[in-house]
Amino acid sequence: MDLIHAIALAIIEGLTEFLPVSSTGHMIIYSSLAGIAGNEFTKLYTVDVQFGCILSVLVLYHRRFLTNARAGNFVVPTYLKSVPTHLQPMADFYSKILIAFLPAAIIGFLLNDFIDSLLENVVVVAISLLVGGIILVFIDMIVNRQPKDGDVTVPDALRIGFFQCIAMVPGVSRSAATIIGGMFQGLTRAQSAEFSFFLAVPTMAAASGYKLLKTYKLLQPADYQTLLIGNVIAFIVGMLAIRGFVGFLNRYGFKVFGYYRIAVGLLLLGLMAAGVKLDVL
Repeated sequence: MDLIHAIALAIIEGLTEFLPVSSTGHMIIYSSLAGIAGNEFTKLYTVDVQFGCILSVLVLYHRRFLTNARAGNFVVPTYLKSVPTHLQPMADFYSKILIAFLPAAIIGFLLNDFIDSLLENVVVVAISLLVGGIILVFIDMIVNRQPKDGDVTVPDALRIGFFQCIAMVPGVSRSAATIIGGMFQGLTRAQSAEFSFFLAVPTMAAASGYKLLKTYKLLQPADYQTLLIGNVIAFIVGMLAIRGFVGFLNRYGFKVFGYYRIAVGLLLLGLMAAGVKLDVL
């Protein structure tokens, strides 16, 4: 994989990681069309370029991660009564993220090899994009309950965590799964999107770190430079994507993303039906 492909994949990752369109699916599509999907470094790169997106969340929401800027309205839950008062808001914030992360951590570890095999199948991506797009078009009618007052609760966090597990299927979109999961718990679109961003940090860090730990011995010195460049680009593009996404979602909802997913899914299925080989060899 050359630097041009690395830059393109980093831009795709930064643009799509936080949008409900599936970053993994889009990187698989690009890699397949570019003829680099079978390269071992490509498989590592498409996972570890997520570090840049992780950093973009930490920078944009540093006050939540470091000081919990919303602590002014904090109501102490029973399970935190024994925690020092000044630490209770942060303990609550991190405990909910951890609880939401656990389902994916456990299931992802147990099914790691099976998930890796799905990453090599563009048919799975195409069908997931198509089905997910149809769901997004109608999701505002499906989830039409009045948003509740207050922030994410512990049960909410756990349920959102199980929704995130659906995104282990390439093309589903981690962002879409967690945002929709939040809306099913009565959260607003903005609340659901923000919690999805927070949950992305441990989820992507674990996936990227585990992949790097398994394969770092195969890397050449030039590969580290490529990873650094890619993550810087993903960081910058991810920042821009996050800034624009919440406002767009509040204003227009999910339909635009749904129609886009349907179009891409149908295009992929049409190309494969016409005999275009897209699967990884």
